[in-house]
This record gives sequence, C-alpha cells and structure tokens, in this order.
Amino acid sequence: MSTANDKQRPPGGRWQDKLLPLLGITLVTGGFILLGWFAYLWLTPQTAPYHYQLIAEGEANRFPELELEAWPTLKISKYEIRIAEKDQPIALAYFGQKGKEGPVLLNWENQTGEPLIALERKPSELSALASAIGKYVSPDALILAWWDSSRQIHLLSERNTLFNAHLNEPLIIPARWQPYADTIRAYESDLSHSVPTAQERDQFQRFTEALLQPPEAGAARLRDLIGPNREAYLVIHVSDLYKLGLLHPDKFGVAYKNFVLTGNIHGLINHMKVEMKEHDYRTYTLQSLSDRDIRAFFLADEPSTQTLMAHLLPFTEKAPPLNLQAVQLVYQQGGYWVYKLP
Repeated sequence: MSTANDKQRPPGGRWQDKLLPLLGITLVTGGFILLGWFAYLWLTPQTAPYHYQLIAEGEANRFPELELEAWPTLKISKYEIRIAEKDQPIALAYFGQKGKEGPVLLNWENQTGEPLIALERKPSELSALASAIGKYVSPDALILAWWDSSRQIHLLSERNTLFNAHLNEPLIIPARWQPYADTIRAYESDLSHSVPTAQERDQFQRFTEALLQPPEAGAARLRDLIGPNREAYLVIHVSDLYKLGLLHPDKFGVAYKNFVLTGNIHGLINHMKVEMKEHDYRTYTLQSLSDRDIRAFFLADEPSTQTLMAHLLPFTEKAPPLNLQAVQLVYQQGGYWVYKLP
C-alpha cells in the first residue's frame, strides 16, 4: 500500500534520512571542538598583567645610578615594567649577572603609589653592605637573609648564602592582580632562571618563623637551621618588616606610609604621632628612600613588638638593637643591620 508521502519520495530515499545523521555528526564534532577549546583556555596559563621591556644593557660602569664602582664589569640589564593601559612604565628594574648565572634583581624603582613586586632601597646601601661582607666575612661563613637580599649578597660579595633561588615569597602585587598570582610567579621565575627546591622553600619558611619568635628562641631556631658550629651572620633590612607581615599577617602586624622630607623634623614627628594615634599603632621605625622621601613602618600590636624581628631594628621607645643579647650587632648601613649568630 502506498500513501501520498510514499508517492512523493525521491528515488534515493527521503532527504531527511540523510540530513539527520549528518546533523548529529556535526553537533557531536562541534561539541568536541568546544570542549577542546574550553580545556585549552582552562589549562593554558594566563598572560601576566605586565611585562619587562629591556631598554639598556652593558657593564656596571654604564649605570652610575647603581653605585657599583667596585664591580665595573658586572653585566647589567635595565628594564621598564609596562602595562597596556599606561603609556609610561610603572617601574624600573636593574638586574645584575655574572657568567652563566641567572640574573639577580639589584634595584627596583616603583613609579606607582602602591606596593609592587619589590620594595625600594638605596643602591648605595647595598654596595656598601656587599663590600663590607666581602672584606670582613670569612669565605667559609654562611649568610642568612631574606631570599632577595641573599641573592644580591651572593652575587656581589661571593659569600655563601642559605637561600640562592628566586623564592617569590611574599608575592607583592596589587589586589586587582591577585587572580594572576600563579601566572606572575611563573613569569618572575622564568625571568630569573631560578627554580627553588622543596628543601629551600621549607628552610625559608623556618627562617621566617624564627623571626616571629621572642629573641632568644628565635636566635636558637636560626642556629638549628644551619647547624651548631658554622660561623653565620644574619642580615636584615628594614623593608623585610613589610614582607614578614605579608607572609604571616596573623602573627605580625605591620603597615607603612611614605612621607616627604621638608626639613622640619618636628613636623615629621607630629605626622608619626597622628598616624600612631589614628590607627592605634604601637611603635614605628624609619627608612630613608632618597634625599626627599622617607618611609615609616608601623607595628600594629604589642605581640609584634616582642618578636626577634622587631628587636633587630630601631623602633621608637624600644631598646636599641645594640643592647640585644640574643645576637650580636656587628655592622649597620642605612636600612641594613648585620648580626653574628652565637
């Protein structure tokens, strides 16, 4: 029996019979393509929100602003740090390098008003510190310092340091960049040609935790970290306060604010008193950034003032580091304080 539809069927069969399987295959294939694309987007790292742009390189004597006269042949690379939405660089970075060793950040000039990647220091202070260590510290001694200071000291003084890798701790970035944190860590590590070991990360964690202990207990933990007999020195920079607070915000309360030097020291002190009262801070110490800029670091609570870290630096209305018994002060240069471990 035939129907009207049967009579209208073309010799090759109904067109729907061929179209429906073809649509199914197309949809399935398209689904796999979409899944593959989403997987690619998910697994492929994001691009960092900034990039380093090389603008100059050569020997250190070409960069007098770094004050590296004692290392005239050290290879220096100068970078601008740029973001897409601004025409001007947001920072300048100077890296030093010897032979086949990876580059080491020696100086950072932040052009923004917020913490970014590294904290500024005077180049002259690092040069003086490295010269003193190279002159007075035994080649067999070991230097304990924050990982970034350690890399600088090792490069310039050729002395042994406990930390030699680019550890990226803490990661100093604006809040809006937090979604890119892993990408930024990878980008910075690639630039430094440095991959830290699990042991080095564990040692650095123990190092920072020792700084949070009371002075005697903290010094004992530092000695346990390196063994009983080796000659060792602890190098602290005042900017390490902020980094320690970022790593351990529940154990170390710290904040900072920049001020412009006007020549009126009494006015500056009054500004500090206002900050202390307004935020209920306990004490403060200062870092000279330049001839016209100064940075104040404030400790937020009493437990923070009782740590080894706080005792290593000169805070107002606190006993000076010279009186510290747990470790022996042997050198001070600008924001750097050097102690011999017992």
